[in-house]
Amino acid sequence: MEIFRRTVLPFSPKKPRPPLDEAALFDYAVKALGRRMRTEAELRKLLHTRVEPEESGAAKIHTVVTRLCEYGYLSDTSYAETYTRLRQENDKFGERRVRQDLKQKGVPEAILEEAITARYGQTDEAALARQFLERKRLKPPQDQKETARIMRRLIMAGFSAGTIRKVLSTWKVDDESLLALDALEEEIEDS
Repeated sequence: MEIFRRTVLPFSPKKPRPPLDEAALFDYAVKALGRRMRTEAELRKLLHTRVEPEESGAAKIHTVVTRLCEYGYLSDTSYAETYTRLRQENDKFGERRVRQDLKQKGVPEAILEEAITARYGQTDEAALARQFLERKRLKPPQDQKETARIMRRLIMAGFSAGTIRKVLSTWKVDDESLLALDALEEEIEDS
């Protein structure tokens, strides 16, 4: 009986890319912004991989980011406004989810608050939650398991316990399931 042996080739890592000079770094940043919008923090992190790790690399990144801001190619304010609008109109997300996403993307707190207040200030969150449920084609729950699933979906979409309670009470969900909502929301916030 013949034994077959796999030939293992030695791992050959990619060659490290040479660090970019300032002009090439600017071009790289413009192309990256052309592919999708980014926050200043996201762009800095991306550019950090393409420069030398010394102080000269940080200086190049600062210069490129400053130029991009001057030209109007990079703006955390317009990013936050656009992101908030799209998440509300397209995804039907609640305020808490959008706030969390913007913080994660490195948007400064003042800009984040301004964008959220402008977009969600006059919004009926219960109506938005109903639109979210319609968009996801979720039907009224038949048992506690389905109720819990819908509650989790609404919490993960950024809706408050009060809003979820309003929406589920129109579906005539039993009180026991609504009491479980408070415990579920605490569990989500702790994680």
